[in-house]
Amino acid sequence: MLNIGCHLSVSKGYEAMGRDALKIGANTFQFFTRNPRGSKAKEIDINDIEKLKILMKKNNFAKILGHAPYTLNICSAEERTREFALEVLEDDLKRMEYLPNNLYNFHPGSHVKQGVDIGIKYIADGLNKILYPEQTTIVLLETMSGKGTEIGKTFEELQLIIDNINLKDKIGVCLDTCHVYDGEYDIVNDLDGVLYEFNKIIGIDKLHAIHLNDSKNAMGSHNDRHETIGNGQIGIDAFSRIINHPELKNLPFFLETPNDLEGHGKEIILLKKLYNGWK
Repeated sequence: MLNIGCHLSVSKGYEAMGRDALKIGANTFQFFTRNPRGSKAKEIDINDIEKLKILMKKNNFAKILGHAPYTLNICSAEERTREFALEVLEDDLKRMEYLPNNLYNFHPGSHVKQGVDIGIKYIADGLNKILYPEQTTIVLLETMSGKGTEIGKTFEELQLIIDNINLKDKIGVCLDTCHVYDGEYDIVNDLDGVLYEFNKIIGIDKLHAIHLNDSKNAMGSHNDRHETIGNGQIGIDAFSRIINHPELKNLPFFLETPNDLEGHGKEIILLKKLYNGWK
């Protein structure tokens, strides 16, 4: 079974996200844990969450993915910015435990001309302060395109973070197809080679989720502009190979393409037709 969904809004509640997923043929989804550009989080409604859990169990949902606000920067040059980011991440991890045994994704951040080594130290030190043994949520570092001073543009940078994490069973990676392509990994012509490199440097067991996005830009652009599936530079044949690859096909895939709910539904139909069509 193809485990696929898209990014959904939590504005109408948790059960509503599950129902929206079912409407478009999805069996998972991604959501922002709070306002994506700020710190405000929707108050937890236990009854609403319990209804979502029942819906997910009844419909055999795969793991869902909470996404941190993308304005957070735990490797900022400003101490208060780092502290604020950690406060939000720590609160999010507590909130994720209302939906246990799922995934939580965040952008590692930008070192803002401090240098990659300093940025990586801030990220690892920060995560070591908030990860705790009892949590059931796996925290995922997202692969980045390398725009500006972003950290996470190479597998080596992600592994340097993971190497310095104390609770390594609580950390993993979310691979974004647009980001890695824009970051100069040739997933179009050499998917096997890219995954071989990932496994050699990080370990394929650390890969827990895929952001499935086409790219408006050529490989190596370091620009991060998502496109709808099959309408960008990555192309439909590459996505067929990605979703059917033996190392990837059982992972949850999350669409973050510039589309509305109906458009995501059409993309899911297309991808389901391609699933098991290994080339």
